[in-house]
Amino acid sequence: MSSLRPPREDPPVLEEWYRRHLGPDIHDISSSGVHPYTFAEIRELCGIPAEDLDAVVMDDSVSQGGAGIRQAIADRYAGGDADRVLVTHGSSEAIALTLGTLLRAGDRVVVQQGIYHSLGHYPRAAGCDVAELPAAAVRDGEIDEDVLEGLVTPGTAAVVVNFPHNPSGVTLSPQGLKALTERTAAAGATLVWDAATAEIAHRWDVLPDPAATRGDTISYGTFSKTFGLPGLRVGWAIAPPDIVPAVFPLRDRTTLFLSPLVELIAERAMRHADVLIGRRAAEARRNLAHLTEWMAEHEDLVRWTPPEGGVCALPVFRELERAADGPAAVERFCLELLSRHRTLLVPGTAFSAPHGARLGFGGPEEGFRAGLAGLSEFLRTRGAGR
Repeated sequence: MSSLRPPREDPPVLEEWYRRHLGPDIHDISSSGVHPYTFAEIRELCGIPAEDLDAVVMDDSVSQGGAGIRQAIADRYAGGDADRVLVTHGSSEAIALTLGTLLRAGDRVVVQQGIYHSLGHYPRAAGCDVAELPAAAVRDGEIDEDVLEGLVTPGTAAVVVNFPHNPSGVTLSPQGLKALTERTAAAGATLVWDAATAEIAHRWDVLPDPAATRGDTISYGTFSKTFGLPGLRVGWAIAPPDIVPAVFPLRDRTTLFLSPLVELIAERAMRHADVLIGRRAAEARRNLAHLTEWMAEHEDLVRWTPPEGGVCALPVFRELERAADGPAAVERFCLELLSRHRTLLVPGTAFSAPHGARLGFGGPEEGFRAGLAGLSEFLRTRGAGR
């Protein structure tokens, strides 16, 4: 008999869904990132000869991240200030380290509705007083002024947001970002800005990283979403100078630092970001054009708000809106789609959206079109049988 105790909490719906259902020979149209590059492609596009790899000494790196990769990140996102850059095992570690250091029990924290699970977990785990920014309050690139003023009050410790939002693709305009930063500053709050897919924009220009110019902001980035390097497992935080060394006691007891080999690849990828992101962004925009046509053809069965950034959307299926058991119905829907057509979506239960599912358009065009074809047949067949 096992002596293991039951877990204190269930795993996030998103991660458990992928553990159970992502496999070979599946049309994955669920992802929030672009499809991955091969290492051969990275070596060619980023100019990494074998001699450079052979020269890496497999020693420890340093707590904040190696000087080369930190400077590369800083030059692109932090105004060149490498001292404010922390390099981590994916942005998930950056979130854990910084929020675990910043927040205390009783702090008032505003968290965007339907946000990536880690961003909402740590404020609640710390015992913070959490207020939710409703999804409906973000419209036409701005957060409703009355809602913003009512939520971000003096004494608020942090405001945690993700733009472009995963999974809806909603984002802020430059004016909307300005209003948000001004409000958080006036309230004395730290703006916690997750910019995982910021470099792929559709409606407005790519937003600047607010942490580049504001000392009261923590921002997160990753190679997993728009760079096409999820397997590299490298992310970063740009944070106020006092936050970076404050995370070291926690990091010293967990992951310590990254591999110098990984840091070399990440540094070269960052220096060639325009090439890596540009190729995948162009493909995603072609997929989005096809998706827009597909949505128009299926408007009797599905509705959506076209994404303003990123590579995913949150379509709502009309039959699920009528279902009495919304959360269970959407999970059954996704499981039936996978079983019948080998096509994968993530149910909206992972994002507090019980009538929809995350649909990603960052994958290879042929596979994306095949997945949509499977979804189309599935919807039409179900519709005919009702």
